[in-house]
Amino acid sequence: MFSRFKEKLTGFKEALSSKIAEKVSLAEKIAGKKDNDKSADKEIESQAKALPAADKNAAHVKSTAPNGASSGASPAKPSLFPEKATGDNKPKSRFSFLEKAKSLIFEQEVILEEKDLEEPMWALEMALMESDVALPVAEEIVREVKSDLVGKKKKIGADTGALAEQSLRSALITLLSKNHLDFDEYIKGKEKPVKILFVGVNGTGKTTSIAKVARYLMNQNYSVVLAAGDTFRAGAIEQLEVHGNSLGLKVVKHKTGGDPAAVIFDAVEYAKAHNKDIVLADTAGRLHTNINLMDQMRKIVRVTKPDLLIFVDEAIAGNDAVERARLFNESVPIDGSILTKTDADAKGGSAISIAYITGKPVLFLGIGQTYPDLVKFEPEWLVDRLMGEAEA
Repeated sequence: MFSRFKEKLTGFKEALSSKIAEKVSLAEKIAGKKDNDKSADKEIESQAKALPAADKNAAHVKSTAPNGASSGASPAKPSLFPEKATGDNKPKSRFSFLEKAKSLIFEQEVILEEKDLEEPMWALEMALMESDVALPVAEEIVREVKSDLVGKKKKIGADTGALAEQSLRSALITLLSKNHLDFDEYIKGKEKPVKILFVGVNGTGKTTSIAKVARYLMNQNYSVVLAAGDTFRAGAIEQLEVHGNSLGLKVVKHKTGGDPAAVIFDAVEYAKAHNKDIVLADTAGRLHTNINLMDQMRKIVRVTKPDLLIFVDEAIAGNDAVERARLFNESVPIDGSILTKTDADAKGGSAISIAYITGKPVLFLGIGQTYPDLVKFEPEWLVDRLMGEAEA
Protein backbone atom coordinates (compact mmCIF):
# COMPACT_ATOMS: atom_id res chain seq x y z
CA MET A 1 0.00 0.00 0.00
CA PHE A 2 1.31 3.45 -1.01
CA SER A 3 4.73 2.02 -2.00
CA ARG A 4 5.12 4.55 -4.83
CA PHE A 5 4.53 7.44 -2.43
CA LYS A 6 7.30 6.27 -0.13
CA GLU A 7 9.60 5.71 -3.10
CA LYS A 8 9.00 9.19 -4.54
CA LEU A 9 9.90 10.84 -1.25
CA THR A 10 13.50 9.66 -1.67
CA GLY A 11 14.34 12.58 -3.97
CA PHE A 12 13.09 15.11 -1.39
CA LYS A 13 15.16 13.51 1.37
CA GLU A 14 18.27 13.35 -0.81
CA ALA A 15 17.96 16.99 -1.89
CA LEU A 16 17.56 18.14 1.70
CA SER A 17 20.49 15.96 2.83
CA SER A 18 22.69 17.42 0.10
CA LYS A 19 21.97 21.00 1.15
CA ILE A 20 22.57 20.24 4.78
CA ALA A 21 25.82 18.45 3.88
CA GLU A 22 27.05 21.66 2.23
CA LYS A 23 26.35 23.63 5.39
CA VAL A 24 27.96 20.93 7.53
CA SER A 25 31.08 21.10 5.37
CA LEU A 26 31.33 24.82 6.09
CA ALA A 27 30.80 24.14 9.79
CA GLU A 28 33.61 21.60 9.86
CA LYS A 29 36.01 23.98 8.10
CA ILE A 30 35.35 26.73 10.62
CA ALA A 31 35.32 24.36 13.58
CA GLY A 32 38.61 22.83 12.41
CA LYS A 33 40.34 26.17 12.72
CA LYS A 34 39.04 26.69 16.26
CA ASP A 35 41.62 26.15 19.01
CA ASN A 36 39.55 27.80 21.70
CA ASP A 37 36.60 30.13 22.07
CA LYS A 38 38.82 33.16 21.61
CA SER A 39 40.20 31.99 18.28
CA ALA A 40 36.66 31.08 17.22
CA ASP A 41 35.55 34.62 17.92
CA LYS A 42 38.46 35.87 15.80
CA GLU A 43 37.32 33.58 13.00
CA ILE A 44 33.81 35.00 13.21
CA GLU A 45 35.23 38.51 13.21
CA SER A 46 37.40 37.86 10.17
CA GLN A 47 34.50 36.24 8.32
CA ALA A 48 32.31 39.22 9.18
CA LYS A 49 34.90 41.62 7.74
CA ALA A 50 34.73 39.74 4.45
CA LEU A 51 30.97 40.22 4.22
CA PRO A 52 29.46 42.73 1.77
CA ALA A 53 28.34 45.94 3.40
CA ALA A 54 24.64 45.00 3.28
CA ASP A 55 25.23 41.75 5.16
CA LYS A 56 27.44 43.51 7.74
CA ASN A 57 24.64 45.94 8.44
CA ALA A 58 22.20 43.05 8.82
CA ALA A 59 24.59 41.36 11.25
CA HIS A 60 25.03 44.59 13.21
CA VAL A 61 21.27 45.17 13.46
CA LYS A 62 20.71 41.58 14.56
CA SER A 63 23.44 41.65 17.19
CA THR A 64 22.48 45.02 18.68
CA ALA A 65 18.68 44.55 18.83
CA PRO A 66 17.28 43.77 22.31
CA ASN A 67 16.67 40.14 23.26
CA GLY A 68 18.35 38.98 20.06
CA ALA A 69 15.50 40.23 17.88
CA SER A 70 16.10 42.30 14.77
CA SER A 71 14.63 45.79 14.61
CA GLY A 72 11.70 46.63 12.36
CA ALA A 73 8.72 44.48 11.40
CA SER A 74 8.60 40.76 12.04
CA PRO A 75 9.69 38.56 9.13
CA ALA A 76 6.85 37.63 6.81
CA LYS A 77 5.66 34.03 6.58
CA PRO A 78 7.85 32.15 4.09
CA SER A 79 6.40 31.78 0.63
CA LEU A 80 7.08 29.04 -1.92
CA PHE A 81 9.76 31.14 -3.58
CA PRO A 82 12.27 33.46 -1.86
CA GLU A 83 11.35 37.10 -1.89
CA LYS A 84 13.38 39.46 -4.05
CA ALA A 85 15.18 42.18 -2.19
CA THR A 86 14.72 45.79 -3.06
CA GLY A 87 17.51 48.25 -3.76
CA ASP A 88 20.67 46.21 -4.28
CA ASN A 89 18.54 43.27 -5.50
CA LYS A 90 20.13 40.82 -3.03
CA PRO A 91 17.97 38.36 -1.05
CA LYS A 92 17.37 39.22 2.57
CA SER A 93 18.27 36.65 5.23
CA ARG A 94 16.27 36.04 8.40
CA PHE A 95 19.47 35.12 10.20
CA SER A 96 22.54 37.30 10.71
CA PHE A 97 26.01 36.07 9.86
CA LEU A 98 26.98 36.15 13.53
CA GLU A 99 24.02 34.00 14.53
CA LYS A 100 24.76 31.42 11.86
CA ALA A 101 28.49 31.33 12.52
CA LYS A 102 28.09 30.96 16.27
CA SER A 103 25.56 28.19 15.76
CA LEU A 104 28.04 26.39 13.49
CA ILE A 105 31.06 26.77 15.78
CA PHE A 106 29.73 26.59 19.32
CA GLU A 107 26.59 24.51 19.01
CA GLN A 108 27.63 22.31 16.06
CA GLU A 109 24.29 23.09 14.38
CA VAL A 110 23.24 24.36 10.99
CA ILE A 111 20.31 26.73 10.49
CA LEU A 112 18.06 26.03 7.48
CA GLU A 113 17.22 29.09 5.39
CA GLU A 114 14.83 29.66 2.50
CA LYS A 115 17.61 29.53 -0.07
CA ASP A 116 18.67 26.11 1.27
CA LEU A 117 15.18 24.72 0.65
CA GLU A 118 14.56 25.71 -2.97
CA GLU A 119 15.78 22.42 -4.45
CA PRO A 120 14.34 20.16 -1.71
CA MET A 121 10.93 21.86 -1.98
CA TRP A 122 10.92 21.46 -5.75
CA ALA A 123 11.79 17.76 -5.30
CA LEU A 124 8.98 17.41 -2.76
CA GLU A 125 6.40 19.07 -5.01
CA MET A 126 7.38 16.80 -7.92
CA ALA A 127 7.21 13.73 -5.66
CA LEU A 128 3.72 14.67 -4.50
CA MET A 129 2.41 15.36 -8.00
CA GLU A 130 3.91 12.11 -9.33
CA SER A 131 2.01 10.38 -6.51
CA ASP A 132 -1.29 11.78 -7.88
CA VAL A 133 -1.58 14.54 -5.30
CA ALA A 134 -3.59 17.37 -6.89
CA LEU A 135 -1.54 20.49 -7.66
CA PRO A 136 -3.20 22.88 -5.15
CA VAL A 137 -2.85 20.22 -2.46
CA ALA A 138 0.83 19.66 -3.30
CA GLU A 139 1.43 23.41 -3.11
CA GLU A 140 -0.26 23.60 0.29
CA ILE A 141 1.85 20.73 1.64
CA VAL A 142 5.04 22.34 0.32
CA ARG A 143 4.13 25.63 2.02
CA GLU A 144 3.54 23.84 5.31
CA VAL A 145 6.79 21.88 5.13
CA LYS A 146 8.82 24.92 4.14
CA SER A 147 7.32 27.03 6.90
CA ASP A 148 8.26 24.33 9.40
CA LEU A 149 11.84 23.87 8.15
CA VAL A 150 12.92 27.51 7.70
CA GLY A 151 14.85 28.51 10.79
CA LYS A 152 15.07 24.98 12.13
CA LYS A 153 18.44 24.02 13.64
CA LYS A 154 19.95 20.64 12.84
CA LYS A 155 22.73 19.05 14.85
CA ILE A 156 25.67 18.00 12.71
CA GLY A 157 25.46 14.23 12.33
CA ALA A 158 21.74 14.01 13.10
CA ASP A 159 19.49 12.04 10.74
CA THR A 160 18.40 14.34 7.93
CA GLY A 161 15.85 11.83 6.65
CA ALA A 162 14.12 11.87 10.04
CA LEU A 163 14.00 15.68 9.97
CA ALA A 164 12.42 15.64 6.50
CA GLU A 165 9.89 12.94 7.40
CA GLN A 166 8.90 14.61 10.65
CA SER A 167 8.16 17.89 8.87
CA LEU A 168 6.22 16.20 6.06
CA ARG A 169 4.29 14.06 8.50
CA SER A 170 3.25 17.14 10.46
CA ALA A 171 2.11 18.89 7.25
CA LEU A 172 0.04 15.88 6.13
CA ILE A 173 -1.61 15.47 9.53
CA THR A 174 -2.51 19.18 9.56
CA LEU A 175 -4.00 19.02 6.05
CA LEU A 176 -5.94 15.79 6.59
CA SER A 177 -7.33 16.95 9.93
CA LYS A 178 -8.86 20.19 8.65
CA ASN A 179 -12.21 18.70 7.64
CA HIS A 180 -12.16 15.59 9.81
CA LEU A 181 -15.52 14.22 10.95
CA ASP A 182 -15.95 11.52 13.57
CA PHE A 183 -18.54 9.28 11.89
CA ASP A 184 -19.32 7.35 15.08
CA GLU A 185 -20.00 10.49 17.11
CA TYR A 186 -22.14 11.90 14.30
CA ILE A 187 -24.35 8.80 14.14
CA LYS A 188 -24.59 8.60 17.93
CA GLY A 189 -25.85 12.17 18.26
CA LYS A 190 -28.23 12.20 15.27
CA GLU A 191 -32.00 11.72 15.54
CA LYS A 192 -33.07 8.27 14.31
CA PRO A 193 -33.52 7.02 11.72
CA VAL A 194 -30.36 8.45 10.22
CA LYS A 195 -30.67 8.67 6.42
CA ILE A 196 -27.42 8.04 4.51
CA LEU A 197 -27.36 8.30 0.72
CA PHE A 198 -24.51 6.91 -1.39
CA VAL A 199 -23.57 8.39 -4.78
CA GLY A 200 -20.79 7.93 -7.31
CA VAL A 201 -19.91 6.64 -10.76
CA ASN A 202 -20.44 3.08 -12.01
CA GLY A 203 -18.07 0.30 -11.02
CA THR A 204 -16.33 1.93 -8.05
CA GLY A 205 -17.67 -0.41 -5.36
CA LYS A 206 -20.55 1.73 -4.15
CA THR A 207 -23.01 -1.10 -3.42
CA THR A 208 -20.34 -3.22 -1.73
CA SER A 209 -19.32 -0.20 0.36
CA ILE A 210 -22.93 0.15 1.52
CA ALA A 211 -22.84 -3.45 2.73
CA LYS A 212 -19.52 -2.84 4.51
CA VAL A 213 -20.88 0.27 6.25
CA ALA A 214 -23.98 -1.74 7.24
CA ARG A 215 -21.76 -4.39 8.84
CA TYR A 216 -19.72 -1.68 10.56
CA LEU A 217 -22.87 -0.16 12.06
CA MET A 218 -24.33 -3.53 13.05
CA ASN A 219 -21.15 -4.23 15.00
CA GLN A 220 -21.99 -1.13 17.04
CA ASN A 221 -25.48 -2.49 17.75
CA TYR A 222 -27.36 -0.25 15.32
CA SER A 223 -30.31 -1.64 13.35
CA VAL A 224 -30.04 -1.03 9.61
CA VAL A 225 -32.38 -0.98 6.60
CA LEU A 226 -31.14 -1.04 3.01
CA ALA A 227 -32.88 0.90 0.23
CA ALA A 228 -32.41 -0.35 -3.35
CA GLY A 229 -32.46 3.11 -4.91
CA ASP A 230 -30.47 2.07 -7.98
CA THR A 231 -33.43 1.24 -10.20
CA PHE A 232 -31.50 2.13 -13.37
CA ARG A 233 -28.75 -0.55 -13.65
CA ALA A 234 -29.77 -4.10 -14.52
CA GLY A 235 -29.00 -6.40 -11.61
CA ALA A 236 -28.40 -3.60 -9.09
CA ILE A 237 -31.42 -4.50 -6.96
CA GLU A 238 -30.44 -8.17 -6.95
CA GLN A 239 -26.87 -7.28 -5.96
CA LEU A 240 -28.06 -5.33 -2.93
CA GLU A 241 -30.45 -8.16 -2.04
CA VAL A 242 -27.55 -10.61 -1.99
CA HIS A 243 -25.76 -8.39 0.52
CA GLY A 244 -28.95 -7.95 2.52
CA ASN A 245 -29.45 -11.71 2.76
CA SER A 246 -25.82 -12.23 3.78
CA LEU A 247 -26.15 -9.68 6.56
CA GLY A 248 -29.73 -10.53 7.54
CA LEU A 249 -31.05 -7.07 6.67
CA LYS A 250 -34.35 -5.84 5.26
CA VAL A 251 -34.03 -4.52 1.70
CA VAL A 252 -36.76 -2.12 0.56
CA LYS A 253 -37.13 -2.27 -3.23
CA HIS A 254 -39.38 -1.42 -6.17
CA LYS A 255 -39.27 -2.77 -9.70
CA THR A 256 -36.44 -1.90 -12.11
CA GLY A 257 -37.03 1.48 -13.73
CA GLY A 258 -39.07 2.77 -10.80
CA ASP A 259 -38.68 6.10 -9.04
CA PRO A 260 -35.59 5.87 -6.77
CA ALA A 261 -36.84 8.72 -4.56
CA ALA A 262 -40.01 6.72 -3.86
CA VAL A 263 -37.94 3.65 -2.92
CA ILE A 264 -35.84 5.61 -0.45
CA PHE A 265 -38.91 7.38 0.96
CA ASP A 266 -40.55 3.97 1.59
CA ALA A 267 -37.38 2.69 3.27
CA VAL A 268 -37.38 5.65 5.64
CA GLU A 269 -41.05 5.09 6.46
CA TYR A 270 -40.34 1.40 7.11
CA ALA A 271 -37.48 2.36 9.44
CA LYS A 272 -39.72 4.72 11.38
CA ALA A 273 -42.49 2.14 11.69
CA HIS A 274 -40.11 -0.60 12.86
CA ASN A 275 -37.83 1.56 15.06
CA LYS A 276 -34.76 1.04 12.90
CA ASP A 277 -31.77 3.27 13.51
CA ILE A 278 -30.26 3.81 10.07
CA VAL A 279 -31.28 3.72 6.39
CA LEU A 280 -28.50 3.13 3.86
CA ALA A 281 -29.68 4.04 0.36
CA ASP A 282 -28.06 2.95 -2.89
CA THR A 283 -28.39 5.11 -6.01
CA ALA A 284 -27.57 4.63 -9.68
CA GLY A 285 -23.98 5.23 -10.70
CA ARG A 286 -23.74 8.38 -12.77
CA LEU A 287 -21.32 10.86 -14.28
CA HIS A 288 -21.70 14.58 -13.73
CA THR A 289 -22.05 14.93 -17.53
CA ASN A 290 -25.27 12.88 -17.56
CA ILE A 291 -27.79 15.69 -17.17
CA ASN A 292 -30.85 13.46 -16.71
CA LEU A 293 -29.27 11.35 -13.98
CA MET A 294 -27.88 14.40 -12.19
CA ASP A 295 -31.33 16.01 -12.27
CA GLN A 296 -32.69 12.77 -10.82
CA MET A 297 -30.00 12.90 -8.11
CA ARG A 298 -31.04 16.40 -7.12
CA LYS A 299 -34.68 15.25 -6.94
CA ILE A 300 -33.74 12.33 -4.68
CA VAL A 301 -31.88 14.67 -2.34
CA ARG A 302 -34.73 17.16 -2.33
CA VAL A 303 -37.36 14.51 -1.54
CA THR A 304 -35.47 12.33 0.95
CA LYS A 305 -33.41 15.06 2.68
CA PRO A 306 -30.52 12.73 3.65
CA ASP A 307 -28.52 13.39 6.80
CA LEU A 308 -25.34 12.33 5.01
CA LEU A 309 -24.62 12.26 1.29
CA ILE A 310 -21.54 10.10 0.76
CA PHE A 311 -19.50 10.04 -2.46
CA VAL A 312 -17.81 6.71 -3.29
CA ASP A 313 -14.86 6.27 -5.65
CA GLU A 314 -11.72 4.19 -6.11
CA ALA A 315 -8.45 5.29 -4.54
CA ILE A 316 -6.60 3.85 -7.55
CA ALA A 317 -8.39 6.33 -9.82
CA GLY A 318 -6.03 9.01 -8.49
CA ASN A 319 -6.71 12.51 -9.79
CA ASP A 320 -9.75 11.25 -11.73
CA ALA A 321 -11.39 10.38 -8.41
CA VAL A 322 -10.45 13.79 -7.02
CA GLU A 323 -11.95 15.57 -10.04
CA ARG A 324 -15.15 13.50 -9.92
CA ALA A 325 -15.54 14.24 -6.21
CA ARG A 326 -15.15 17.95 -6.92
CA LEU A 327 -17.76 17.90 -9.69
CA PHE A 328 -20.25 15.85 -7.68
CA ASN A 329 -19.78 18.23 -4.76
CA GLU A 330 -20.58 21.15 -7.04
CA SER A 331 -23.72 19.47 -8.44
CA VAL A 332 -25.09 17.87 -5.28
CA PRO A 333 -23.06 18.95 -2.25
CA ILE A 334 -21.61 15.85 -0.57
CA ASP A 335 -20.96 15.45 3.15
CA GLY A 336 -18.04 13.04 2.91
CA SER A 337 -16.32 10.36 0.87
CA ILE A 338 -15.42 6.69 0.92
CA LEU A 339 -12.36 5.53 -1.02
CA THR A 340 -12.44 1.92 -2.13
CA LYS A 341 -9.52 -0.33 -3.18
CA THR A 342 -7.11 1.59 -0.98
CA ASP A 343 -5.16 -1.62 -0.49
CA ALA A 344 -4.30 -1.59 -4.20
CA ASP A 345 -3.31 2.09 -4.27
CA ALA A 346 0.45 2.51 -4.67
CA LYS A 347 0.42 6.31 -4.91
CA GLY A 348 -1.87 7.61 -2.17
CA GLY A 349 -2.61 10.92 -3.90
CA SER A 350 -6.40 10.68 -3.96
CA ALA A 351 -6.54 9.81 -0.27
CA ILE A 352 -4.58 13.00 0.47
CA SER A 353 -6.38 15.25 -2.02
CA ILE A 354 -10.13 14.58 -1.90
CA ALA A 355 -10.85 16.08 1.51
CA TYR A 356 -8.83 19.21 0.68
CA ILE A 357 -10.39 19.72 -2.77
CA THR A 358 -14.01 19.16 -1.70
CA GLY A 359 -13.70 20.65 1.76
CA LYS A 360 -15.51 17.52 3.02
CA PRO A 361 -14.02 14.65 5.05
CA VAL A 362 -13.00 11.17 3.97
CA LEU A 363 -15.07 8.89 6.21
CA PHE A 364 -13.90 5.37 5.37
CA LEU A 365 -11.23 3.55 3.39
CA GLY A 366 -11.94 0.19 1.76
CA ILE A 367 -8.95 -2.13 2.19
CA GLY A 368 -10.20 -5.47 0.85
CA GLN A 369 -13.06 -7.55 -0.50
CA THR A 370 -14.80 -8.80 2.64
CA TYR A 371 -17.28 -6.96 4.88
CA PRO A 372 -14.80 -6.25 7.70
CA ASP A 373 -12.34 -4.68 5.21
CA LEU A 374 -13.45 -1.13 5.95
CA VAL A 375 -11.36 1.27 8.02
CA LYS A 376 -12.79 4.36 9.66
CA PHE A 377 -10.66 7.22 8.38
CA GLU A 378 -8.16 8.65 10.83
CA PRO A 379 -5.41 11.03 9.62
CA GLU A 380 -2.73 9.30 11.71
CA TRP A 381 -3.66 5.86 10.32
CA LEU A 382 -3.25 7.06 6.75
CA VAL A 383 -0.06 9.04 7.33
CA ASP A 384 1.58 6.12 9.15
CA ARG A 385 1.11 4.01 6.02
CA LEU A 386 2.03 6.75 3.57
CA MET A 387 5.31 7.25 5.44
CA GLY A 388 5.94 3.53 5.86
CA GLU A 389 5.70 3.73 9.65
CA ALA A 390 3.09 0.97 9.93
CA GLU A 391 2.30 -2.22 8.05
CA ALA A 392 -0.21 -1.79 5.23
